[in-house]
Amino acid sequence: MASTLGGAAAVLLIFHLTVVQTCHPGCQCEVENFGLFNSFSLTKVDCSGVGPRMVPVSIPLATSSLDLSSNRIRSIEASVLSGPGYTTLSSLDLSDNLISMVNGSTFSKLRYLETIDLSGNLVENLVEGCFSGLPLAEVDLSSNRIRVINLNVFAVRDHGRPLSVDLSDNLITTIARNPHSQLPTIQSLNLAGNQLNLMPALQNISLRSLNLACNPIPVIVKQSFAGLRDLVHLSLSDMPELHSIEPQSLQDLQNLQVLDLSHNRKLKSLNAELFSGLELLQELNLSNSGVASLPANILQLLPSIKNIVLRDKVNCWRVHKQEPFHRHFGLSKPGEALTCNVAGVML
Repeated sequence: MASTLGGAAAVLLIFHLTVVQTCHPGCQCEVENFGLFNSFSLTKVDCSGVGPRMVPVSIPLATSSLDLSSNRIRSIEASVLSGPGYTTLSSLDLSDNLISMVNGSTFSKLRYLETIDLSGNLVENLVEGCFSGLPLAEVDLSSNRIRVINLNVFAVRDHGRPLSVDLSDNLITTIARNPHSQLPTIQSLNLAGNQLNLMPALQNISLRSLNLACNPIPVIVKQSFAGLRDLVHLSLSDMPELHSIEPQSLQDLQNLQVLDLSHNRKLKSLNAELFSGLELLQELNLSNSGVASLPANILQLLPSIKNIVLRDKVNCWRVHKQEPFHRHFGLSKPGEALTCNVAGVML
């Protein structure tokens, strides 16, 4: 009986109820109740598409999520985000507006903000410290007009700690850094879709995921990822100018599990030395790239590899065999080989 009651109590503790209520004209409010006897509640407010004349909007106290997307907003001031309900926000969506600049005080009152979406705007300049002191977990700046960005915009001034930054689909050309500033502990950084032609200096950031897809970087040079020992996922896909990845450029990525090099037509070959140190790599994507073959001893170089996608629709994976396999498939040890879904593939 005691165990039954304990199980019922556990169910009650995680139970939550969503209630739709009326709020600011044109907006929708949803209240989610959690916990035993619905003792805890969070409010989500959707004001997308209400138009610039309706902003700022009044929102309920203790609002956790606010969507102000698609409202043709041209500027956003700190005074707009400091009213009742705003200071408890953990998520703010300002995507698909006409915002061209983010200054240093815009988000200064949002001390609990974990997620911010500024994608699809006209942002060209981010003032240093504009995200400082915020406990950010996700920042989306995709589809803007940013050409230069200083990592000090995420610098930590107090206990707040930025964790994830998405800068995809911008026009960023370089990343500047003040060596005397305190860098954030960013966990995930997405710089896809920019105009970076050089690898950004990220050595002092503890990244777990890095996306540099769709940037015109022609060469990945040695030590490009020096110090990024915590990196688990790396995307270097869809780089129209990428033709070379130098040996030892990936050697510090001791915990890398996923490497995406797909859709790089100018990339024709990969030196065996490139894979040195990638002992935990499990997935390698080379689909729609110019790479036609891999080193014969690829299984020895990548002892944890499980799947390799090579060229168009050629999927290869590690298998265990009782008999020796053809030498071109590269045996890592007796009984293991790499086999593909297309017969006659030469790795």
